[in-house]
Amino acid sequence: MEIAVTAWRSEDGWSAAALCGQAERAEAMGFHSFWLPENHFDGPHAIPSPLTLLAAAAARTQRLKLGTTSYLLPIRHPIQAAEEVAVLDQLSGGRVILGIGRGMQEAVFEVFGLSSREKRARFKTNLNTMLKAWRGEPVNEGSAGKPARLAPLPVQQPHPPLWVAAFGPLALQQVGGLGLPYLASPIEPLDSLAQNYALHAQAAADAGHRLAATVPVMRTVFITPNTSLATQVKEKLARALPPSLQRNGTGVDEWAIIGERSYARERIAQYVETLNITHLIGGGRLPALPDKDLLQSHEWLVQIGNEIDTH
Repeated sequence: MEIAVTAWRSEDGWSAAALCGQAERAEAMGFHSFWLPENHFDGPHAIPSPLTLLAAAAARTQRLKLGTTSYLLPIRHPIQAAEEVAVLDQLSGGRVILGIGRGMQEAVFEVFGLSSREKRARFKTNLNTMLKAWRGEPVNEGSAGKPARLAPLPVQQPHPPLWVAAFGPLALQQVGGLGLPYLASPIEPLDSLAQNYALHAQAAADAGHRLAATVPVMRTVFITPNTSLATQVKEKLARALPPSLQRNGTGVDEWAIIGERSYARERIAQYVETLNITHLIGGGRLPALPDKDLLQSHEWLVQIGNEIDTH
């Protein structure tokens, strides 16, 4: 199992110094990869261009893989998106993992002139165009002269690993039908994830795909011996939950791992046993915390991953 981490500080915006400092620290601590989501119109926490931020991190790291949890395909021109991903893969020496998604924010679809009803079809069309471009096939009809081909191509051939963020049965069926790994939502309980992975696997089998052994899961993780601090973090996470999950009575402990080291190890081992996860992307939706507590949590998370791998 590989242990990864999301960027953990955005309070002061996304300056290169702050972001690259986090990426360098993640690499020094032994994390497998460093991840950014995509979100728009969210004040100082907005990340509308994750590839741009990861390009800065690429210049200050050597081994750390660089991932997006939800690079939104429906709102982008597919050739431009394919070019930008290829450039980042070249810049980083082949360290990109591209998590792709459809998007859920209605404001995003409205601003970018896309109906939310179109997002699934647009996602598939754009992805197919990007795959064709990455294979070096012509991306035009050649009517204006010689065929146009993408340049540069990604270092990783035929393209960087593609993981698809999905939420809901229709999205899971689409991901399975594409034969791509499913990147689980960070706020769904373990029981729901087990059902989701079963649905994903069945959709892949129905489409004739044999899935690669890649099972990534995102979880909010904070490891601390301070029970008072753990309780405060849980209370803040509960208040920040979407109203739908609050109405359903979904508890923080069902989707987050908050507590002392032995508890965290037990919970992570449970995820491994239940889902056979290959990548755990920790960090997540944590409130602002003192650096010393957060970094200690990250160090313990890497250690737990190593302990589980040796058993």
